[in-house]
Amino acid sequence: MELPVLAKLKKELADLKYELTFELPKELAAAAAHGDLSENAEYDAAKHRQDFVRSRIAQLEGRIRELAMYTVASIPRGVVAYGSRVKLADVDADTDELVVYEIVFPEEVDAGRGQISLSSPIGRALMSKAVGDEVEVQTPGGRRTYQIVELVTFHDLQEQGGTGS
Repeated sequence: MELPVLAKLKKELADLKYELTFELPKELAAAAAHGDLSENAEYDAAKHRQDFVRSRIAQLEGRIRELAMYTVASIPRGVVAYGSRVKLADVDADTDELVVYEIVFPEEVDAGRGQISLSSPIGRALMSKAVGDEVEVQTPGGRRTYQIVELVTFHDLQEQGGTGS
């Protein structure tokens, strides 16, 4: 089974390849038909878009190759890893308020949904930790200590029938 992020990136890649192969050549041809290319804003815009799309395709192909090395089987069990939902207590705070994060790849981050990158400061600190472990994180507000009070791993979520996204 492939990771959900791979399907998303592959779709974006396919869409961009279609645009590069079919849509942009039509736009370039239509803009070129307007005459003098030296002062043709439509042509310049289409060329810039073509350059951007080529760059993004190369970037996506590289990232897909990197992420293809990850498989569901390679995600550790019982510790914080990709796809984990982690409930944290702020050890330094005077309140009992808990915060919940889902650990995702940078391409999937949605802070509004509590998703943080595994490469963020908190994400890096939490990786491979288990319930009861404490982690120190340098935040914009200073150094904070969090304790993991609950952990639902990617595998747990799969067994419950949801991907967590």
